[in-house]
Amino acid sequence: MQYRKLGKNGPVISVIGFGAWAIGGGNWNYTWGNQEDRLSHNSIRAALDAGINFFDTAAVYGLGHSEEVIGKALKGDRDKAVIATKFGLVWDEQGNVSRNGTYASILREVEASLRRLGTDYIDLYQMHWPDTDAKASVEETIRALEKLLQDGKIRYVGVSNFPVALLEEALKIRHVDSLQPPYSILAADAEKELLPYSQKQGIGVIAYSPLASGLLSGNYNADTRFDKQDWRSKSPSHSGEGFKQNIAVVGQLKEVAADLGITVAQLALAYVLAHPALTSALVGVRKPEHIQKSLPAVDVKLDDAVLAKIRTIAASAARIKMPINE
Repeated sequence: MQYRKLGKNGPVISVIGFGAWAIGGGNWNYTWGNQEDRLSHNSIRAALDAGINFFDTAAVYGLGHSEEVIGKALKGDRDKAVIATKFGLVWDEQGNVSRNGTYASILREVEASLRRLGTDYIDLYQMHWPDTDAKASVEETIRALEKLLQDGKIRYVGVSNFPVALLEEALKIRHVDSLQPPYSILAADAEKELLPYSQKQGIGVIAYSPLASGLLSGNYNADTRFDKQDWRSKSPSHSGEGFKQNIAVVGQLKEVAADLGITVAQLALAYVLAHPALTSALVGVRKPEHIQKSLPAVDVKLDDAVLAKIRTIAASAARIKMPINE
């Protein structure tokens, strides 16, 4: 396994990170379907054994369940793991999710996350989405995070899904250790402005959905249909004509991967990790084999000609839009 420092002040983390969205299980709006906790536990342990030390979850994944699974699986090995979770998406008794970046809400959320994770500190605490509901200012949110840093409840500050304009607001108050944007061959908008800006400012970048929510896994074809519980069944990039368009693009990428003697998933991860701003790429894991199939990507080096070919192929992909929770 390879490791990189997260930004200029952050921890050293594995370049492949464990993405824990799917292990939240079913029974919430943005589920990937039902998931056995035993299988999730085995996957987390397999990741740790493979040298992965970075585990990324969020309070809202499974409405708290993903954090609980992570906490139980890492019990006894807390010192070997860098645990990242997210705040700012809260839910009511009916499971309705809204955004809230207010000072009071953050202080409540961190206590709940610490309890579910079974730890007395969180390594990286990230704002999940900009607050467009409670409409807290970036300054109010950052002040709450500074309080948590002073109290020793968190060690580093991160944001997710922030545009450059909001990063600039945050940096007026304090340094932000990390940014977590969607970034993949099929969703490469971050290359235009976000990644260069983050690199210049010394902000570590953690790419989420580098496999485009499974599209780049190589496991699907034009006849694939996702279960109605799975959020992807309602996504225009994973259903209907958009899905067929993307599958055709993946078919061309498979040919590029085959010429290199690797899988299309390994090609996708290598592409993301090739960007100099990147610290780590999160792989959504539901089974231990998902770890083993991803690891070879760490040693893949793509030259400029291959990178250019990938970008040309990807230009015809249907736009991928992530749901509010991710």
